Amino acid sequence: MLQTMRKHAKFFYVLFFIVILSFIFWGVGTDNDSYKKRVVAEIGKETVTEEEYWRAYENVRQQFRDMYKGKFDEDIEKKMKLKEAVLNSLIEERVLLTAAKESGVTVTDKELQDTIIGNPLFMRDGVFRKDVYFNMLQRVYRVTPEIFENSVRRQLALLKMRRLIESAVDVNPLDLKDVSGDEKKINETRQALLIEKSNAAVRSYVESVKQRMKFKVNMDIIS
Repeated sequence: MLQTMRKHAKFFYVLFFIVILSFIFWGVGTDNDSYKKRVVAEIGKETVTEEEYWRAYENVRQQFRDMYKGKFDEDIEKKMKLKEAVLNSLIEERVLLTAAKESGVTVTDKELQDTIIGNPLFMRDGVFRKDVYFNMLQRVYRVTPEIFENSVRRQLALLKMRRLIESAVDVNPLDLKDVSGDEKKINETRQALLIEKSNAAVRSYVESVKQRMKFKVNMDIIS
């Protein structure tokens, strides 16, 4: 099974990214202040708290359980180094957010509004409803509208920054010179290469930014 998962490494990289973007929807916050304040990683002025880490980690684990049913066990998880992978994704998020601020990447109120009212979680019969929105924030997610909207704004800025980096990536004919088959297969290969190159570009960019940032990780907290 681990071999199969490795073959789909690009997919899982994207999966981690999506889960991190949406982790606020997946669980209820804790009332334990010390849990919220313990810091797993410091990246410049940004931090990853223990609460944020474990929430993201549980979300990723649940995704794998849902996808692979009983085949995803503790042994596979250890071989994948899932804890480290989740932490690296969260660190990447913080680095990209810092870079977005430095690059002047912003999210307009209109973009924020469109994202929220377009979320099916807050719709009834295909229409956004304010009462559903406020009720879910208060009773299910236990966050204020301000906290939630600031989180969504951060995630939109993160997406914009990632797309900005990926915009310079392309697949040229030389990349496909050894690919044979019909047009469908060639297009699938092109798309796979584009994802691979995009992810590599983002990772390279993140590493270059990290080199000029103060960086500290407390692995003991999550080990």
